[in-house]
Amino acid sequence: MDHRKKKLVVLTGAGISAESGLKTFRDGDGLWESFDISEVATPGAWKKDAAKVLNFYNMRRRNVMDALPNAAHYELANLETDFDITIITQNIDDLHERAGSGNIVHLHGEILKMRSERSNEPIYPIEKDIYLGHLAPDGGQLRPHIVWFEEPVPMIETAVDIVREADIFVIIGTSLQVYPAAGLVGYAPDSIPKFVVDKKVPFTSLVQNLQVIEKPATEGIIELKEKLLLLK
Repeated sequence: MDHRKKKLVVLTGAGISAESGLKTFRDGDGLWESFDISEVATPGAWKKDAAKVLNFYNMRRRNVMDALPNAAHYELANLETDFDITIITQNIDDLHERAGSGNIVHLHGEILKMRSERSNEPIYPIEKDIYLGHLAPDGGQLRPHIVWFEEPVPMIETAVDIVREADIFVIIGTSLQVYPAAGLVGYAPDSIPKFVVDKKVPFTSLVQNLQVIEKPATEGIIELKEKLLLLK
């Protein structure tokens, strides 16, 4: 008898953290309603006004540190009992970690880490603000360890390999509008069960073997867990 835990791969987006009080980007009151992407989240913005970019991410870091994991984060951590689970997240917060999940791939970087503007490595932990003049050992200005718009996503190939090996694939709280992350669902084997949990389910009619749970993450996770445990 095969007692191997099935590989459960979960792609999470801003919707799962929204219920912890962290604003999403594309809702009516989202971050991009208040901020111009080109002014705070691109390499060009950094060259134009690094102080403004740093202030934007300093604010977001404080927001993350004030937030707490919610029921959806904790339920995903609890699923490690029954599944070999990997979480691929588009989120830059650490709420999955704080909830107890142990295997997390951050596609878009981590707000509580920083690096030199001159190099992708090494990466340093941070809990306070970064200001102009805060330098890395190589002499470069420290910047948030965040993948900005127009920058490559270094972890995407790792994520693709993980999704290809999945026995079950789940999407929670993402609009599937940000690429290349949104394209990950296309790498999940056609034959495996797939689930999407979101209060407004994105267009996914081309995805085979998909079950839809149109609820916020903290509500939908309960129904999802019931369905998953039938598959373990």
